[in-house]
Amino acid sequence: MFNEAKEHAEGRLHHIFADPYSAFDNLVTERQLHLRVALQELIGEPMANNRLTLRVIHGWENGGFEPDELAHCDHQLASLNDMEQVCLRYQEILQNDAPLPSAEPLLLAAPLAEAINIAEASEQNIDAETRAVPARWPTFDGGLLLYTFFKVYHRLTYGEDDRYRSIYCETPQGPREIHEFHVEEGDFAVIRPAADATGDSILLLHVSQLDPMRQLLEASGL
Repeated sequence: MFNEAKEHAEGRLHHIFADPYSAFDNLVTERQLHLRVALQELIGEPMANNRLTLRVIHGWENGGFEPDELAHCDHQLASLNDMEQVCLRYQEILQNDAPLPSAEPLLLAAPLAEAINIAEASEQNIDAETRAVPARWPTFDGGLLLYTFFKVYHRLTYGEDDRYRSIYCETPQGPREIHEFHVEEGDFAVIRPAADATGDSILLLHVSQLDPMRQLLEASGL
């Protein structure tokens, strides 16, 4: 069970930069160039091939992290214009104080419930504390993967000091890399197929980062 996810794993950007963990630091002279190259590789390429989904998360507030309070909505991105349209839609929703779009099944609560059901069916005892404390999820099968994604969602919602993080995950859709950024221009992550695996990429961000992300993509010339 402990092979299903690994943080600080070598990923695609390790084949482009000598040290991606320092490439985006503010003190690096070519930081902006490095960021443009990374965005082109992780976002520009799948967007141009109509293989990029924008996943907007929301729901956690004031330090809360209940799985059933984390909501999301997916949007297909084939161009920067698509991103602009999504931003305008959410801007109107927020200005009108209307409910934000939310899709089913729930992003974290649904797979957590499924993993617990499978674990209990195999006679693993999942007590109330294990259910409620994300750090204890790795004690049952599939829990490490869920805990890894939980931490990504939490960092994108509440912030993180590290500029960049590379994560490897064995997901039900196949092996995936998570490239997580917390730079001056915004906080976002890209989930993409690992190595020779196939599938679409996901641009993951909190609703508050929509406009910063749009500005970053525009400035990068995507």
